[in-house]
Amino acid sequence: MGFVIGRADNAVRGRPTGRLGRYRALDGSAGTALSLDLDTPHAMLVVGKRGYGKSYTLGVIAEELARADGLAPVVIDPMGVFDTLTDAGTQEAVPATVCEHPTVAPDTLDPKSWCALLGLSPESGPGSLVWQAAQGADSIAAMKAAVRETDARDSDSRSAHNHLELADSWGVFDTDGLDEATLSSGAVTVLDVSGLDAEPMNAVCRGVADILYHARLTDNIDRLPWLLVDEAHAFFNGVAGSALRLLLTRGRAPGVSLVAATQRPSAIPTVGISQADILVSHRLTATDDLAALEAARPTYLDGDFADRLPAQPGEVLIVDDATETVHAARIRTRETPHGGESPRASELATDAQLIEE
Repeated sequence: MGFVIGRADNAVRGRPTGRLGRYRALDGSAGTALSLDLDTPHAMLVVGKRGYGKSYTLGVIAEELARADGLAPVVIDPMGVFDTLTDAGTQEAVPATVCEHPTVAPDTLDPKSWCALLGLSPESGPGSLVWQAAQGADSIAAMKAAVRETDARDSDSRSAHNHLELADSWGVFDTDGLDEATLSSGAVTVLDVSGLDAEPMNAVCRGVADILYHARLTDNIDRLPWLLVDEAHAFFNGVAGSALRLLLTRGRAPGVSLVAATQRPSAIPTVGISQADILVSHRLTATDDLAALEAARPTYLDGDFADRLPAQPGEVLIVDDATETVHAARIRTRETPHGGESPRASELATDAQLIEE
């Protein structure tokens, strides 16, 4: 089985793991197999500049999670590239479903989050109205009705109502939205939020993170959730940020794992790096991004972080805090198609254009 990333006692056998890749020898050849521990909760950070395999690695992890017993993997897909998990693989099919228009119940967001989502100060007239409406309503229609029934100033009531109308127009709020049963089927659930702006995209991620966390706190699901978030910087900096930070700091106790992937580790809050027990880094070159990782460099990583990073797509440096070890590796080949390739103009050229060239 080789080495198991994230497992303090590598002598333990018979517990679930996922195939991650192989050691990368100095001559570039493949060495001993590397697996990922799927038995216990983890906080993972996957980083890398565009085109070097960050989303590809996230897809590999999703494939392994989908085939493991006792887990409930969910992917937040802001780029629309993970629907290929449902395509026929090179081996057995990956259990996967794609939700193209995910919605969450309005009451999955607390009053403070509603104000933040709509850009309203809770101390303002419109913000206080939205706060009060969110406390006792389970639908946007009920929230708008609560605003209309107040004796607040017309201007405040009108502004609050207009902001709620805007939220309604996003199409991501529904009293029959995603619930714990839907998100814990055992198959990997891909939530395609690629057609949404930042605010509604964040609303979905916030709602899903809260659903998974509270479902485990109350023992309403008997699977361990794994939330995989691509382009995570867009969520840590939005209304979903507080829910993701909660998973990082408190998610392991109820059994909720978070895998955050980003091109911009410098845009991730410090807690997002410091709380990660597994770091998977592809190539990085931006000074700010390297500095963000260097600031959290563990004592058992010899030398500068930048000097240890790989140079080729698919190659990674793995920092495993559970075993306090560092590994140079290559991520295995995906079994389902990778949807993250950038289109090329040459692929869209007509036959006539190619002949003329």
